[in-house]
Amino acid sequence: MNKIVITGGAGFIGSHVAEKMAEVYPDAEIHILDKMTYAADFENISHLLKRGQRCLCVGDVCDFEFCRRVTKDADLILHLAAESHVDNSFGNSFCFTQSNTLGTHTLLEAARVNEVPKFIHVSTDEVYGEIRTGFHKETDFLNPTNPYSASKAAGDMIVNSYTRSFKLPIISVRANNIYGIRQFPEKLIPRFALLGLLGLKFTVHGDGSHSRRFLAAQDFAEGLLLLVRKGEIGEIYNIGSDSEYTILQVLEMISARLGIEASTMTEFVNDRPFNDCRYAIDSSKLLALGWKPRTSFESHLSEVIEWYKQNMRRYRHLFDDSPPLASVSSGSTRSQTFEV
Repeated sequence: MNKIVITGGAGFIGSHVAEKMAEVYPDAEIHILDKMTYAADFENISHLLKRGQRCLCVGDVCDFEFCRRVTKDADLILHLAAESHVDNSFGNSFCFTQSNTLGTHTLLEAARVNEVPKFIHVSTDEVYGEIRTGFHKETDFLNPTNPYSASKAAGDMIVNSYTRSFKLPIISVRANNIYGIRQFPEKLIPRFALLGLLGLKFTVHGDGSHSRRFLAAQDFAEGLLLLVRKGEIGEIYNIGSDSEYTILQVLEMISARLGIEASTMTEFVNDRPFNDCRYAIDSSKLLALGWKPRTSFESHLSEVIEWYKQNMRRYRHLFDDSPPLASVSSGSTRSQTFEV
């Protein structure tokens, strides 16, 4: 493997994937393509950068010339870049369609022009819609119910068209909720952890009865690595865990680890316009290749909370009126490359 391109690599999930690729392919050129919007952070990947070998390329996946230039001579593209926060998609849905649908299309076209030999597209289990009992399989119809999942499903359809029309060598992945260190605190676990650490009230959508399955970022990265090596071109693979909890159960686990009585510090707020009751996927296809989640949610949760406690300086400004920390992640889309 000579050159790997990872889109969204300065974000939460992407940075874990970049770490895994740097570990397994230490001699490969790794180009981390990221727009550096609010959820990305230079600190997520600064330890990985290596002059002349691993670099951060700041730009937009919707910029064809930028994508074409960065993916030239690539052996592998790992496409993780996305707008992913469901709440935001209700207020600014155009941004989601642009990044998740048009951005995917643009990157696919760059890969086609450059004849990239392998492209792994990371989607989400939310494209299937909710499922009250049982599990979604890869062959199930897509039934997205919010602007975020709809934009991802649209991207999946364009992926399908490039697989069939242009024979582009693509493997698709649909994952559960992924959690771990470095996750931006708009998401459930880091938000609850930081609210508790700062002595603020926990805010819960609706009655907190909705359930989700949680997959550790390192387990996801291992699954992606396995698909790089053994995944079948043109196939879709679900990747998920059996760690299923309601929102209130997650809150109780976090508050217990912080020594907080959740009942006295919880505020129930209006639910989303539509909130899927449950997501669950059948990962047997990936399990058959030899993957399995290795991280215990309940034991790992304590480590994640401790990391946020040690790194509160990175996020404290999000919960008060203090100015944000200086960062490369200014939201600029001007193409730049950073090395150390």
